Amino acid sequence: MSAPEQPPEYTKYRTRPRLFRRGDDAILKTRLPTPDGAPPSAPPERRRLRRLTPRRAILIVVLTLVGWVAISVLLFLVSAQIEQGSFSDEVDAQLGGAGYPLWSPNTILVLGSDQRGEGTAEPGASTSGPSRSDSILLLRVGGGANSRLSIARDTLVDIPGHGRQKINAAYAFGGAALAIRTVERYTGVDVNHLIEVSFDDFPDLVDAMGGITYRGGCVVSRVNGGYSNGGVTVRIRAGVPKHLNGDQALALARTRKNACNPNENDLTRARRQQRIIAAMKSRTLSPAGFIRLPWISWHAPKTFHTDMSGPTLAGVVAALAVSGTPTTHVLGTLSGNVPDSMRRTQVERFLRD
Repeated sequence: MSAPEQPPEYTKYRTRPRLFRRGDDAILKTRLPTPDGAPPSAPPERRRLRRLTPRRAILIVVLTLVGWVAISVLLFLVSAQIEQGSFSDEVDAQLGGAGYPLWSPNTILVLGSDQRGEGTAEPGASTSGPSRSDSILLLRVGGGANSRLSIARDTLVDIPGHGRQKINAAYAFGGAALAIRTVERYTGVDVNHLIEVSFDDFPDLVDAMGGITYRGGCVVSRVNGGYSNGGVTVRIRAGVPKHLNGDQALALARTRKNACNPNENDLTRARRQQRIIAAMKSRTLSPAGFIRLPWISWHAPKTFHTDMSGPTLAGVVAALAVSGTPTTHVLGTLSGNVPDSMRRTQVERFLRD
């Protein structure tokens, strides 16, 4: 007689109260025996959050910085392409002849007109008709070159077709084309590119930078009538840094009569303009300038009229950024008559530095 059949064994499970996690019932099911008697599977692992390691933090920072620069470059190229101006065939025929500015030396002629807006109260300012070049600056950048040569506006030169005149009159007689021919003939330096500065848009660029910090000699200047007449008054103590907004920077660049030093001349004014350019470069390369880089990139091409395309202009900016502090030269005398020996010496230094 066979042994009596034993009743099947049952495993008793005690139900647990449901907690607030939805995954409890899934975990419980994994502990139940499978139909084929296989051991229960292990509970699923919870998804772990990736910890922020120093390496990942550095990577995030680098990618953010690269993206910020990429956005700024894109805005600069778009703005430069929109603002790129066309010059006369006569101007275009005299420009060019150099490689890409980042690795080839380029000579750029920068001209600023002395024409003012209709509402100006500045004594003797021109508001209509042919205007003279308020500032004349040669830049040498690219391929390791980094120098500036300001030519005093009252320097007496031979202007083709007009005899001996102040060099700033060339722009009034024949525009940019005659200005280029006059500068090239006087200095013996070929001009590769041209920039005409728009003083009306200059304050917007400085404001996009958040202003600039200027340090120089004592200046008390009232441009366009001063504050009392709706203009701008600039007061700078000698050797003390002064933060300037766009209107103040433009007023300082235009200052001809300095109440703090009545004996100043056009040579002093040219050196002051170069300090303003240096202050703008310093601000752009500072941490505050980096934060504002997209705004600076968008406004910079709006400040001038140039023959350069967006990529070429970007090459000039890059060359200026990596070139360090430039060597500055001022060509001119109080009388306007510059000896040939002085002219040759200054031009040679400009080309050598």
